[in-house]
Amino acid sequence: MAFPHLARTDLPRHPAAPVTVADRARLVREIAADRARWEPLVRYDALTRWYARLETGPGYEVWLLSWLPGQSSGFHDHGDSAGVMAVVQGELTERSLTAAGEGTRVLRPGTQRVFSGGYLHEMVNAALEPAVSVHLYTPGLVEMNQYGAAAVPEHQPEPR
Repeated sequence: MAFPHLARTDLPRHPAAPVTVADRARLVREIAADRARWEPLVRYDALTRWYARLETGPGYEVWLLSWLPGQSSGFHDHGDSAGVMAVVQGELTERSLTAAGEGTRVLRPGTQRVFSGGYLHEMVNAALEPAVSVHLYTPGLVEMNQYGAAAVPEHQPEPR
């Protein structure tokens, strides 16, 4: 090859895109289990949820979020992005709205949630201790539509 610098083989490989829901869930489990990777990055903000992007790859991104007691995402969807989230510290309460009605569940460390694009929910730290969660979005998150209680659409996709 006339230009060997264009065909370098010593560069790090980009991680393969998590194609299936199982791939996405596995990646989130691996990141959640690697406390040394995310724990030093955690920060808390008294005014809003804190977040930092941990990883990005072809067609996905992974975020780390921290939640002080009382902090909430408000009802929202993630546009066309589907995802997987896991609580890694503390606990979060998820409220979801679907055609079947409202659901509430408490998510503790090790709990994963899988959701499709357009899934409408709210995450809140209703506990007395801070919480931390890891979120994977595919495609990468480009919109997060907020909904007031009066503006919640009637028909929502069910979570997986």
